[in-house]
Amino acid sequence: MTDETTAVDTYLSGFASLVADASSTGRRLTRDELDSRRTLGKRAAERGVRLRALMTAHLAEARTNWPTAAGVDAVDVMSAVEQALDAFVEGYERAQRQAMRQEVTARREFIDDLLYGRSDLGQLAQRAERFGLRLSHAHAVAVAQGDAAYDEGDEVPRAVESAMISRFGDREVLLTTKDGRLVCIAPGDQPDILPFFAKHAHVSTDGGQVAIGRSQPGPNGVVQSYEEALSTLELADRLNLTDPVLRAADLLVFPVLNRDRQALIDLVVHVLGPLRGARGGAGPLLSTLSAYFDAGCVAAEAARRLSLSVRALTYRLERIHTLTGVDPSDPADRYTLQTAVIGARLLGWPDQPH
Repeated sequence: MTDETTAVDTYLSGFASLVADASSTGRRLTRDELDSRRTLGKRAAERGVRLRALMTAHLAEARTNWPTAAGVDAVDVMSAVEQALDAFVEGYERAQRQAMRQEVTARREFIDDLLYGRSDLGQLAQRAERFGLRLSHAHAVAVAQGDAAYDEGDEVPRAVESAMISRFGDREVLLTTKDGRLVCIAPGDQPDILPFFAKHAHVSTDGGQVAIGRSQPGPNGVVQSYEEALSTLELADRLNLTDPVLRAADLLVFPVLNRDRQALIDLVVHVLGPLRGARGGAGPLLSTLSAYFDAGCVAAEAARRLSLSVRALTYRLERIHTLTGVDPSDPADRYTLQTAVIGARLLGWPDQPH
């Protein structure tokens, strides 16, 4: 007799005699009898006994101990069996739902603690193993956002998760949601996972943007990479970066520039401040510089992006040179001017006062 058979037999206690007694008179099972079946179903679920094995055992028990007393109707026997099994399954499913709610709560609490870095690292590492993460290893995090806010169980996260499971199986990957965004945590030494997630998240969110943080080591690595991915999305919004997938490693110059905020303000005001004196203000000329640098300093491409003629664009560049004393077409001046333009975009200048 296997361990599972022994476990199943435990939850058949009193079933045959209950069916025999109820069917002998054609009565329905009493409340206490139904409650006893529900309790057994609940205990079986808590012990992890398979429901299919339990149902098979109940039916086999009913067949083996089928009541044969005179006057017993087969319909009454089946009615008693049906009532007993229905109560048993109800208790089993109720326990499963409760366990699922507890699991969801535990998972949510773990994710919050993990991404906020607010729990004891030793305890967090132990809890992480339950969800397939080994925090002693390096991890990288990708964050996807779309026009809508997403929760676990929504159609979009489920679609992305299904694609991930089909591709990577049970690798140590955690897919979740946080603050309406999709979050994917993956081992840092498996660089194929997050680009795959980014591809499917971009499609599933109808063109949403995805940021991938750098791989970071140790228990704090997840929260560091997560915060880096979030900062990259914020940076993309401020700089109007429209790439579907952004890597924090490719944009490190921006947080470096923003680290000394006062120095950046001084640079922007000193270099670009004179543009405020232009007709229409600094905005149009700043947009011209942004397009010119984004186009690799190719005037024709910048003009196309701005829907201007090349002559009009050239006039604007000359006007910028006149006002600032810095020539956008001169390689010696270009670095200072381009850095100032990046700083203006980071600061929200000239719309934001500084």
